[in-house]
Amino acid sequence: MKIAVLPGDGIGTEIVAEAVKVLNVLGLKFEMEQALVGGAAYEAHGHPLPDSTLKLAKEADAVLFGAVGDWKYDKLDRPLRPEQAILGLRKNLGLFANFRPAICYEQLVGASSLKPELIAGLDILIIRELTGDIYFGQPRGRRVATDGHFPGAEEAFDTMRYSKPEIERIAHVAFQAARKRSKKVTSVDKANVLETFQFWKDVVTEVHAQYPDVELQHMYVDNAAMQLVKAPKAFDVVVTGNMFGDILSDEASMLTGSIGMLPSASLNTKNQGLYEPSHGSAPDIAGKGVANPLATILSAAMMLRFSLNQPDAADRIEAAVKKVLTQGLRTPDIYSEGTTRVGTREMGEAVVKALG
Repeated sequence: MKIAVLPGDGIGTEIVAEAVKVLNVLGLKFEMEQALVGGAAYEAHGHPLPDSTLKLAKEADAVLFGAVGDWKYDKLDRPLRPEQAILGLRKNLGLFANFRPAICYEQLVGASSLKPELIAGLDILIIRELTGDIYFGQPRGRRVATDGHFPGAEEAFDTMRYSKPEIERIAHVAFQAARKRSKKVTSVDKANVLETFQFWKDVVTEVHAQYPDVELQHMYVDNAAMQLVKAPKAFDVVVTGNMFGDILSDEASMLTGSIGMLPSASLNTKNQGLYEPSHGSAPDIAGKGVANPLATILSAAMMLRFSLNQPDAADRIEAAVKKVLTQGLRTPDIYSEGTTRVGTREMGEAVVKALG
């Protein structure tokens, strides 16, 4: 089992280190190789995704990814910004299906900003299409407008587009996932305004005919954003496009108490995957030893389950995380009165001990 370890920038190096510690005590044989990515790679190689890093990722069974980005790189040309590394990996590895579970652990009900009765027992799976939509659509760029409200003015433009096969394959992923859960899919679109998402709605409906045992609900994205905080437990599997999924999954993360608790998996058709926490590089707290490593550790568990065929080891990690939460250990993002505040390293070591 070969794992490419790409810590990245900011807190990425700190949280990935703890996940690696956890993987190393499972008694499994891993070949782990580390490489630079993001801003760290730009500093060393002049590009956020060097050829050597991409080659390593392609040859690995799975990629354990930290986070990329830093404000100091914001003035770079867009192709050289750290965030382009993750987009490049998604495109080159064909990682079209992003799984983001939003689970509210019993021990963290009080950490959410919502009332306990709204989120106790919450278990949502957001499935985001990852290689299409406005993030990858062409043409894009800047130009002088020849029409519109201000002809002759400088303007910027991006193209939202989806092909039928792209929508079909993510719809199949969602319906198949729902069959293993509560057999309910909510497809989120903006079909009342966007031609792209009227097409999305039509294709998802067409695919649904193959899954008569699964309930399908269509919902506009603005309503979905509202319902996620009004009645979040009404959702089970949510499937949507790249941009809407980006936004809604971050919103869902706060239902659980902290984005520091949310793992994610991005898979291709061969179940090769990239596994990363849903949060960013948080340069404001980098090096302070306070970042929550649990989302990364839980991402490693997803990696064991989906790409490395080690479900028992994944179960062990998830049980260990629940155990340390039950013990009352909390990083600052999930700390509350009556619990014990710990740092990044202490939390990682506690999970290792719980695996013991």
